[in-house]
Amino acid sequence: MKKGGSAVRALALAACIGMFLVLLMGATVTQTESGRGCGDDWPLCNGKFVPDYTITSIIEYSHRVVSGVVGLLILAAAIAVFLRVPRRAPRLYSAGALFFTVLQAGLGAAQVMNPQSDAILALHFGISLLAFTLTLLTVTSVRAYFRGDRSIEAGKPVTGGFRLAVWLTTLYSYVVVYTGAYTSHTDSGGGCAGFPLCNGQVVPSALEGATAVAFVHRTAAYLLFAVVLALALYTWRTYASRRDISNGAMWSLVLVVAQVLSGGLLMALSGTNSYVLGTLLHTMIISVLFAVLSYLSITVWEAGRADRR
Repeated sequence: MKKGGSAVRALALAACIGMFLVLLMGATVTQTESGRGCGDDWPLCNGKFVPDYTITSIIEYSHRVVSGVVGLLILAAAIAVFLRVPRRAPRLYSAGALFFTVLQAGLGAAQVMNPQSDAILALHFGISLLAFTLTLLTVTSVRAYFRGDRSIEAGKPVTGGFRLAVWLTTLYSYVVVYTGAYTSHTDSGGGCAGFPLCNGQVVPSALEGATAVAFVHRTAAYLLFAVVLALALYTWRTYASRRDISNGAMWSLVLVVAQVLSGGLLMALSGTNSYVLGTLLHTMIISVLFAVLSYLSITVWEAGRADRR
C-alpha cells in the first residue's frame, strides 16, 4: 500500500458526498417548485446576500450555497488528484466531475436569468448525475491507487458483445433518468394513477398530456428493470468467477428493483405531505444505480483490455 494520500482520499470522498447532497437538494427545489424562490437574481437572492425568510427562497438559496461549497471541494479534489496521483483514470474522472459541475452551475444561472423549457431543465439533473458519478469514480480510483494496483480478477474472458450490452444498459439508464426528470419538471407524475398499471390500464385510453409523459417514463423504467434482470442472470451464469463483474450486476439488479418499488411508493404517497420524501428516495436510488452501472461499464472495459494482453 502506498504511503500518504489521506488528504487526497478525504477530499475526493467529501466531494462525492457533497455532490450527492447537491443532487438531493436540486430534486427538493424541483418538487417544492422553489426554482424561482430568489427571483431572477444570481448569485444573490432577490438582490440580497441573506434572502427573505420564505420557504422557497431558503430552499433555493441553500441549494446555491451548498452547490458553491461543493464546487470548491471538487476543484480542490481535482487539483489534489493531479498533483498526487500520476494515473490517467483518476485525473480524467476528477477533471470530468469539475467540468460537469461548472456546466451545471452555468445552466442554473442561465435558468434563473432566462427561464428555459422543461426539456432543457430536465437535462440539469442528468448533468448533476454525471458529476456525482464521476466523483464516485474518482473516489474508487484514488483509493485503488493508494492501496496499490488492483489486478483484474482472472476468469472467463469478457466478450465484446457482453461489454457492449453493459454499455448500452448504462446509456439506456441515463435515458430513463431523463424521462423521470422531464416527468418531474412538467409535473406529470399524477398522469398515471395507481401501480403498476397506469390508470388501471396496461395502455391508457387517453394517452395525451401528463398521462402520456408519465406512461412513457413508467414503460421506460419497466424496460430497464427487464434489461438489468436479463443482464444480471446472464452475468451470474457466465461470469460468476469474476466477482467484480458479478457483484456489480447483483447490485444493479437490487437497485433497479428498489427503484421500481420506490415508484410504486410515490403513487401511494401522492397527495400527502410525505410525497417529497418519496421523490428524494426515488432520486437517491436512481443516482446510485446509474453510478453502479457506470462503474460496471468501466470494469468490463478494463477486464477486456486485460484479457487481450
